Amino acid sequence: MSQRIAPIPVRDGIAPSFLHLPAGDWESLFAFLLARFPHVGEEAWRARLASGDVYDHEGRPHSLASPYPANRRIWYYRDVPRETPIPFDAPILYRDERLVVADKPHFLASVPGGRHVHETLLTRLRLALDCPKLTAIHRLDRETAGVILYCADADCRGGYQTLFQDRAVVKAYEAIGRYDPQLALPLTRESRLVEEADSFRMQEVDGAPNSVTRIELIERRGAYARYRLTPDTGKKHQLRAHLSALGIGIVDDPWYPALLPDKAADDFSRPLRLLARSIAFTDPFDGSYRVYQSRRTLAWPDDA
Repeated sequence: MSQRIAPIPVRDGIAPSFLHLPAGDWESLFAFLLARFPHVGEEAWRARLASGDVYDHEGRPHSLASPYPANRRIWYYRDVPRETPIPFDAPILYRDERLVVADKPHFLASVPGGRHVHETLLTRLRLALDCPKLTAIHRLDRETAGVILYCADADCRGGYQTLFQDRAVVKAYEAIGRYDPQLALPLTRESRLVEEADSFRMQEVDGAPNSVTRIELIERRGAYARYRLTPDTGKKHQLRAHLSALGIGIVDDPWYPALLPDKAADDFSRPLRLLARSIAFTDPFDGSYRVYQSRRTLAWPDDA
């Protein structure tokens, strides 16, 4: 098995990707790539191999004449179309030799993935802090703003991630959603969330609960309310799905209760009204109790 540690460095804030090649008898690596990724096109693969932009498991560049390296990894840098710039800052709330705490804006992805590679908070921080080995400890949805943690020391990342796995991190969110006078608050929503077939959306189904959220009313303005949300679990889209199921869905949620048409990539006019307000935990390395708070605020809808 090829090594998991990348043999080539982070470039322009982007970590290299890898592909583990299956057993097979291809006449060349070039022939395999053409068959496996026909959408990329012959000219693109020919250019990348000719320029030495595909690497073997030891970081040596492959060429057009390279034989097929079965059961090995190849490494490469993703070639993505030009991304729409996200015109919002992400202030750093705290930094030391282990942790970087940032205040993420709406619309900016936490880490590279899918259509968002360069325009992500992790890429920005790697470049701004000259810290190419910075990694994510947890994630926030691209639509969600607020406090997020990154790790500057690879040897410490596991210790911080274990806090999340053990539910030893206290996270508090705020959301603006519809106000329902018939809904008795505070309440705790417990349900079983699973991903819908052929969709990234989550839905509640019968069965043992795997998601728990405490919901409290902070204030009300007309038909809307601002809520404090304290999740005890970390299922994907948990807060959005729970509030939607209660009939008080978050304002400007493009996925819940119904999937809305995609907006233009440069339309930043209607952010999801969800904010990761604070995060608190006991540091596993120095024993200090740490609390970090977002400095952002959620805007009320115009008709509130």
